[in-house]
Amino acid sequence: MPTYPVPSALHFSGARDRFEALLERVSSEEALSLSHEDLEDLVEEDGRKVLRRIIQGHFDLRAAEEADRTAPTSSDGVERPHRRRTSRPLQTIFGSTTVRRLSFTARGAKGGLRPLDAELNLPVESYSLGLRRRVAGLAMDVSFDSTVAKVEDWTGTKVPKRQVEELVVRSARDFDAFYDHRQEGLLERDDARGEQGKLVVLSTDGKGIVMRRESLRKETRERAERQATKLQARLSSPRKKRNRKRMAEVATVYELESRPRTVDDILPQDDTPRPSRPRPEGKRVWASIDKPLREVVEGCFTEALARDPWLDRPWVYLVDGNPEQLQVAEEVAAYYGVELVVIIDFIHVLEYLWKAAWCFFDKKDPEVEGWVLERSRRILQGEASSVAAGIRRSATKRYLSAKSRKNVDKCAGYLLKHKDRLRYEQYLTAGLPIATGVIEGACRHLINDRLGITGARWGLEGAEAILRLRALRSSGDLDEYWAFHRRRELERNHLEHYAPNELTELREAA
Repeated sequence: MPTYPVPSALHFSGARDRFEALLERVSSEEALSLSHEDLEDLVEEDGRKVLRRIIQGHFDLRAAEEADRTAPTSSDGVERPHRRRTSRPLQTIFGSTTVRRLSFTARGAKGGLRPLDAELNLPVESYSLGLRRRVAGLAMDVSFDSTVAKVEDWTGTKVPKRQVEELVVRSARDFDAFYDHRQEGLLERDDARGEQGKLVVLSTDGKGIVMRRESLRKETRERAERQATKLQARLSSPRKKRNRKRMAEVATVYELESRPRTVDDILPQDDTPRPSRPRPEGKRVWASIDKPLREVVEGCFTEALARDPWLDRPWVYLVDGNPEQLQVAEEVAAYYGVELVVIIDFIHVLEYLWKAAWCFFDKKDPEVEGWVLERSRRILQGEASSVAAGIRRSATKRYLSAKSRKNVDKCAGYLLKHKDRLRYEQYLTAGLPIATGVIEGACRHLINDRLGITGARWGLEGAEAILRLRALRSSGDLDEYWAFHRRRELERNHLEHYAPNELTELREAA
């Protein structure tokens, strides 16, 4: 990489002129009568112009110092001896700039080599990586339309909506490669065996996202089309959107201190405060609307294996009872030889119990709470089967109709079906978690808070990219990922086009 002398007045004269003009303006009689807010607006607008001139001056300096650059050799071994001066636009966080550089070509060879592009790590598109990151950061939280407006307001650069979506997709393209790379690094660590007392906890769940019709899975798309045909004569649109949704698979892996508990710690019988619970450590959450469930579950296991490659610690799989998730998890566990403790979420059990309770009580009856509490405690004590039998017997003795006792039978069936995964008395004694709060929270903040906003309908690529970016931020990995993403951009956009002995300093830094 070339070195540069002290910048000449020529390249930065425009920046100096702009800066002097700004100083003169803020010290003028007119400025002395401004409020602080008006002064902020003035300095922000003119200051951005100064910064843009500085960036442009730097690009011009780099271009001037390229004059003595030797002809590079491409990855196909062909030297590019012919040189010509070219330029390209670059939209930055400070505004529009132009990068002038030498392009090296050879007769009969496809494409040219532009070493300065590599040294600057310029992206393929006309928007800088700094602007790409700001777009991605905004799009994680607000709609694409709002992102367009906020980017222009904050940077002065107009990025159309379609380009915003493309930048978001590009920003997330190295998600899988990043975690594969990090898992390899964990396996190579000397301390990869980890702390013996920590549990390895895995959990998965599903959450529907409203999609554009072309992005639905085949069966769902066909149902949506049939529904649309039936509803052509309706004056109002249907409320239900299930035929417009595609299921996103949500996953989490974390470590947890094993802390034994009792039934009274979960459901105290008096006002005694509950003991504090251990906090999840090293939590990683993610979701995918593109990958099938098996691939997401396998991702859980590879992440967990990177943390506990020798299978020294207890592994816990928390789930709400979804049959497909249970089947896939058990198959993957058998493949990897993992002894997996599968636990049904106690909160889901409570939901079934409450629905059954309303078959016996009138709405707002205060006694219903005691009924639910008594049976909840029995379930925590390992009596799920007897609770199921008892509520069915009560429904029969009260001569409830099949319709009136529907939720009773559902609850009893759920308890009996999963009785081998409802051994809460053993789990509490062993210090294992019994609730899926982490994965429920992940469904809420990864999906609902952004992809579930009113009126949103998603394309497959855009939804997947937003899920990945939000997952990186929720897992605390966004800064580390972005550094990895920048290196990958340098490699695929530039370094792979040069011979191995070219741009050696850049290669070593990458």
